[in-house]
Amino acid sequence: MNNTNNKRIAIIGGGYSGLSAAHTFIKRGYSVQIYEAAPFLGGLASTFNIGNSAVEKFYHHLFLSDNYLIDLLEEFNLKSHIIWKNSSTSYFHNGRIYPFTTPIDLLKFSPVNFINRIRMGLLALYLQRVKNWKKYEKITAAEYMKKYAGSQNYKIIWEPLLKGKFSDYYQDVSMSWLWSKFATRVASRDRNFQEKLGYIDGSWNLLTDALATFITKHNSKIDLNTRVSKIHVENNKITGLDTIDNDGNTTTENFDIILSTIPTFYLPNLIQELPDDYKKRLTDIQYEGAIAAVWFLNKPLSNSYWMNISDPEIPFLLALEHTNLFNSDSYNGNHILYTADYVTQNDPRWQMDDETILNSYIPHLKKINPNFEKSWINKTYIHKERAAQPVVTLNYSDKIPDTKSPIDGLWLAAMSQVYPQDRGTNYSIGLGQKVAQDIMDK
Repeated sequence: MNNTNNKRIAIIGGGYSGLSAAHTFIKRGYSVQIYEAAPFLGGLASTFNIGNSAVEKFYHHLFLSDNYLIDLLEEFNLKSHIIWKNSSTSYFHNGRIYPFTTPIDLLKFSPVNFINRIRMGLLALYLQRVKNWKKYEKITAAEYMKKYAGSQNYKIIWEPLLKGKFSDYYQDVSMSWLWSKFATRVASRDRNFQEKLGYIDGSWNLLTDALATFITKHNSKIDLNTRVSKIHVENNKITGLDTIDNDGNTTTENFDIILSTIPTFYLPNLIQELPDDYKKRLTDIQYEGAIAAVWFLNKPLSNSYWMNISDPEIPFLLALEHTNLFNSDSYNGNHILYTADYVTQNDPRWQMDDETILNSYIPHLKKINPNFEKSWINKTYIHKERAAQPVVTLNYSDKIPDTKSPIDGLWLAAMSQVYPQDRGTNYSIGLGQKVAQDIMDK
């Protein structure tokens, strides 16, 4: 193993891949420099403050199988902050809310005939036990579910969910992606088939702050509001990078190793020397964006935590009531509801102001709960992220760019490389740790 402790390491991006990579480097005696274009750390797990409380911009919870995340919380003496609760799921279809948490709920799901309910239940049990996910890379989720769950189950359950998650790409998504959802959910169930989900009491910000403090206390730096504008290469080797801050000040720094954790399609804008075939891998993967409205209500909208929406007229995929799982006392009695949607890059909501989006959602909240009134609303917020979900297409493992780039000293740990698991904070942590270890072991 080469001794690279004296080499200068830059990390582009202050989300959980970047933070966990920095943490891994530092524990082995390295120092790092993190550059984050936003004024905050945490990426999709970042929070905003409401009075004395912090709330995630995009809904977050832990699964029982989130070992990377749980181990990191334990390392910073934060494991005692995890609250585990029994989850509750529902399905909104044809103007009615159906419980959708247990096998019994599935058997009672009357929009699908009884034979197809049994068929879906057996298929779900099978998929939860499958280990060889690679066989699902060659068939789309739409094709698989039509064939094995049947056309009625597909039309009523799976097509609306795939359309809500991937919009224009819903027929292109690999079954390997949907398999990962089954695998994750079953791993978070107890012996009674009850799903348990966790939350960090005090928000994800506790862990983000702990990581940031650890990094800055160990001869390393974090620059917020600082965008990397160019990566320098000589003789196919990294030499450094240029940055620009919010005031327009530019800086050039020398580095031996650069780890990029930003979405892969940004990288060719920073470095001209990438080979064409690798550049194609970086730019070919499509991303869905995410738009989340956060509602602070004085009453709950429903009694479930996670409500999937099967109504093409409703402009969001799910209604998630954070305080139906975790106590509203932490938020001055407010009931926190997320109405979230994954959208293409040309969705008109990117150009809309927050008030217009929120007002367009209100009639649909009344569809879900006819008693809903504007007077229930205390505060509202909109959060948008252009690169929130890679589109996992057929044979995706063949399309992912390698974490070690063809440029000596340039490495990647991006959301699109979390596979076959679906993107999430736990797997971002695991990827950041693994790539940092690979760099050090090289």
